Amino acid sequence: MIITIASGKGGTGKTTIAASLALSLAEEQSSPPLFLDCDVEAPNAHLFLHPKLDERQDVGLLIPSVNETKCTYCGKCAEVCQYHAIAVLGQKTLVFPQLCHGCGSCTALCPEKAIKEIPDRMGVIERGPAMVGISFAHGVLDVGEPMAVPVIRQLIKWIVAQPGQVVIRDAPPGTSCTVVESMRGSDFLLLVTEPTPFGLHDLRLAAQVGRKMGIPAGVIINRENGFYPALDEFCTDHHLPVLLRIPFERVIAEGVAQGKTLVEIHPEYADRFLRMFTQIASLL
Repeated sequence: MIITIASGKGGTGKTTIAASLALSLAEEQSSPPLFLDCDVEAPNAHLFLHPKLDERQDVGLLIPSVNETKCTYCGKCAEVCQYHAIAVLGQKTLVFPQLCHGCGSCTALCPEKAIKEIPDRMGVIERGPAMVGISFAHGVLDVGEPMAVPVIRQLIKWIVAQPGQVVIRDAPPGTSCTVVESMRGSDFLLLVTEPTPFGLHDLRLAAQVGRKMGIPAGVIINRENGFYPALDEFCTDHHLPVLLRIPFERVIAEGVAQGKTLVEIHPEYADRFLRMFTQIASLL
């Protein structure tokens, strides 16, 4: 089973909940879960799960490099590039690596074979064992790189889950293409929100992405401080079960700031996460 924890906005406690769920399952199941931190632009799950990252692999794309001695400046490479990553201006062929998606069309269609592909690093993926036997991996996008999706895609492919092993993906915040890539292939979405107008607005967007992808979902309301009718009405109207409510408590905020998970702050939450997991399994 692949469970992706997502949120329409940042700062809802998504990573705290993902790490707490992983710890709860690891303590209970014979096969600890596989945890993938897909928020490659700002990964922070390692602060909670303390992995020993003993393997790493560079991630990059193959981008075109033009041999000017062979190039006739016919412009076919620029015509075929949908992302405008290559342009021919007079007697000069320009390549813009930041726009290239590594599709290889320009190389394949060059009539003079004047283009070859060279690797261009954009980040790194790392893995290793974490607390209580959790298999952990995350990606880190290099500073200044504009495209995170290739790093996420390679991260997901890097580790194959064992039969029966639960996979927990901590998705980036928002609803961009990085979130879609993190959700792809998931069995269930846990949408983390907070009872505020901003939280509800962004939950609507995240839920819409999940529906478009055909992935069943449930909601966790974090930092609940009194009843917020609009949020519960939205969940009811869109058939999104509220699987867990976490109160707005100072002791939780202080613990998270110290790098603790919910199950370390309040050990009784381990049972709540296990019951929630059982409920998810029944929904599927």
